[in-house]
Amino acid sequence: MSHRDNPLRPHPATILKIVPETRDVKTFRLTLDDDEAMENWRHEPGQLAMVSVFGVGEAMFSISSAPTRRGFIELSIKCMGKVTRALHGLEAGDKVGMRGPYGNHFPYEQFKGQDLLFVGGGIGLAPLRSLVDFVFAEENRADYGRVEILYGARSYDDLCFKYDVLDGWTKQPNTHIYTTIDRAEEQWRGHVGFVPAYLEEVAPAAHNKVALICGPPIMIKFVMQALQKLDFRDEQVYSTLELRMKCGVGKCGRCNIGSKFVCLNGPVFSMAEIGQMPPEF
Repeated sequence: MSHRDNPLRPHPATILKIVPETRDVKTFRLTLDDDEAMENWRHEPGQLAMVSVFGVGEAMFSISSAPTRRGFIELSIKCMGKVTRALHGLEAGDKVGMRGPYGNHFPYEQFKGQDLLFVGGGIGLAPLRSLVDFVFAEENRADYGRVEILYGARSYDDLCFKYDVLDGWTKQPNTHIYTTIDRAEEQWRGHVGFVPAYLEEVAPAAHNKVALICGPPIMIKFVMQALQKLDFRDEQVYSTLELRMKCGVGKCGRCNIGSKFVCLNGPVFSMAEIGQMPPEF
């Protein structure tokens, strides 16, 4: 039976590069060992991949690289449990398994002609990064208006993708970056405060704008409340959820929220859809 016939069979993959992002987050650049499979790999911004550590287990992660960057797949992984600890112990050249991509994606075709507001917290910037870099790709940038990125973490050391947030993205035209950390630090000269409060302070205009969110569940909750105060309609707001995904194909039931399965119906949901869910995420 081939990989195409069996969606639960992982492709062997090689770690090309590991980038330490924070004390407990690393970005893994991977390539599928089968050249044809790698050439045929297609993911959309916001989708997921299942990674296996042989002899340990597997876990689902957001893909943090844009589909416009061919030849590799990047996953930014926080060390939190058995599988992620095993992954953090690997080195470039080591082998893992990968299957996917899974789930829906940010409906970027619907966003054309509009301004974009990204709001991320901690490792939650990872799935947003895939869409940010997609929008910034030369062949796509003219399709979208002004880009605003508001990103925060507990501390300076907990900010992921500093090379993007504090450097690369700041050089993009018609783009503004807002960064914040929860508490003041001697080395930090930027804004201090929580992401939802900073969002209200920045007060981005809601007209002709789509807001994209990802972060801890409590942050998502209060960011949505802040956006409502700023007159964003439910249809203008999208969030990606990552909740207890195990099989990736809607069979195990671990990621259901009411009648929805995050791995099948998500991970991207509009605020209108989230408002209809039980308060579980």
